[in-house]
Amino acid sequence: MNKFKILSVAFFASASVLQAQSIDEVKKQIDAEQFQNAKTSLKSIIKSNPSEGKAYFLLGNIYLNQSVIDSAKITYDQGLKAKDDAYFNNIGLGQIDLEKNDLAAAKAKFESVKSEMRKKDFEEYVYIARAYMNNSHPDYKAALATLELAKEKNGSEPQVLLAFGDAYYGDKNQNQAFISYRNAFQADNSLLRAKVQLGVLLKGAKAYKEAVDAYNEVIALNPNYAPVYRELAETYYYWALNVPGRYDQYIKEALSYYEKYMTKTDYSLASRMRHADFLILAKDYKALEIEANKMKELDNVNPRILRYLGYAAFENGHNEDAITSLQKFIDNPENKVISLDYLYLGEAKIKKGTIDDGTAIDPVLFAEGIELIKKAVELEPSVADGLGDLGKEYYEKKMFKAAAAILEIATSYKESRTFLIDNYYLGNSIYFANAGKPVAERDTIALKKADIAYGNVLEASPETVDAYISRARTNSLLEDDQAMIKYYQEYIDHVTAKGPEELAKPNVKAKLVEAYSTMGAGYANFDKAKAIEHFNKALAIDPANQYAIQALKTLQ
Repeated sequence: MNKFKILSVAFFASASVLQAQSIDEVKKQIDAEQFQNAKTSLKSIIKSNPSEGKAYFLLGNIYLNQSVIDSAKITYDQGLKAKDDAYFNNIGLGQIDLEKNDLAAAKAKFESVKSEMRKKDFEEYVYIARAYMNNSHPDYKAALATLELAKEKNGSEPQVLLAFGDAYYGDKNQNQAFISYRNAFQADNSLLRAKVQLGVLLKGAKAYKEAVDAYNEVIALNPNYAPVYRELAETYYYWALNVPGRYDQYIKEALSYYEKYMTKTDYSLASRMRHADFLILAKDYKALEIEANKMKELDNVNPRILRYLGYAAFENGHNEDAITSLQKFIDNPENKVISLDYLYLGEAKIKKGTIDDGTAIDPVLFAEGIELIKKAVELEPSVADGLGDLGKEYYEKKMFKAAAAILEIATSYKESRTFLIDNYYLGNSIYFANAGKPVAERDTIALKKADIAYGNVLEASPETVDAYISRARTNSLLEDDQAMIKYYQEYIDHVTAKGPEELAKPNVKAKLVEAYSTMGAGYANFDKAKAIEHFNKALAIDPANQYAIQALKTLQ
């Protein structure tokens, strides 16, 4: 009997060691971003030992990382019933509360976890800190405060140092992030994540060559470590954006490294989704469509696949398919809708409603599209950067009212790379939409927006002389003689300052005749002498100008 007891104790001790080894292996799989393998391993552990609460917690974390919140919650709830380490699951449930902006509920769960901790425990603090960081409303200060508690328990632990690095990085304290990552790697040179993050810091500083060198050091240590290839891909992507003339070369490098990343992971749905996100960044929509359809074969019910199908369909010219996929995704209240979802759906509706030859547009679809684009910009103002290209498409088709509606949204984002040119096209779109109309039919509210748009151009670039002419014309439509005269005069002053060679140009001469003649007509309403003076100036340039000749006869 005693022998049996001894054997039993030995057996259970052995099983416990094996279980710990399995959990450690799963952590390595998660770190290597082999999420499907990790999920399979965790489900196997749970099936063989349902009392292992930490296995439920790690599985829930994977679901949460993949934005499958329902599955995460179910898994955490099941984990709370486990015999061992069940309380870890309250950390995951607390992160879900943070996703809902319920800070009080999250803190209550985190405090319940702390009450279960033993004197030397610190891992729980690391996971709580990561819960503060890894949600849609990250609180890096709270993460750092929590990690200070972990530091009191074991300040030299590599995982604590790594988490400090991530928290400092999120808090934009690059120096402290560097120190933490460096110390984490020095404490454990198998912790490749810390060394990769040193390269990420260089990437953030736009030191792309140095970042690539840092990643290559990681590859020299372990050529099978998948995350380093993803970071290489992203570094080459940003390098492509920031180095003129190298875009095609570096984007090709970026895509090849991402393909390598995929071969080093498990081609899981999560990895494919991350790949799809990168393909959107790299604007490789043909590849995105292929990847989205592969994901659909793996999991036809995962809602994010609809997003990728919608984006790819729009970019590849299939507007109807884009609308179907994105509308279905957005209409599901369980889905976390982002600004790009609204943007793509809005643009797809506008494109669908436009007749191919550009002569007409469906007013209902256009209005729906504009409202969706506005919603996208409300969520994330920076998505307006690039809308100017769409507006210019309609401008070139002479669909000026439609162009103006789009360009007005584009110019709402002042940090846009094309802010000035978009304002210029906005002003022109409104002007041409109203030029030639009787006074009663002119949209004075829109014309005042055009005046502001030209003002934005001239404030930033006073030498954009044609903007003075355009602003003067707009104020002429508004029947504001004083403003019209002011801006024509500013045009005259600027071109005159450039000298005789500029004044001799035929197009400048034509604009000067226009300026003097229109100013003359404006002065005729309140200063006859000034009117005569300006009509004579017009005739000095173009003696045969019939409008000026007739106007002088009337005034004299």
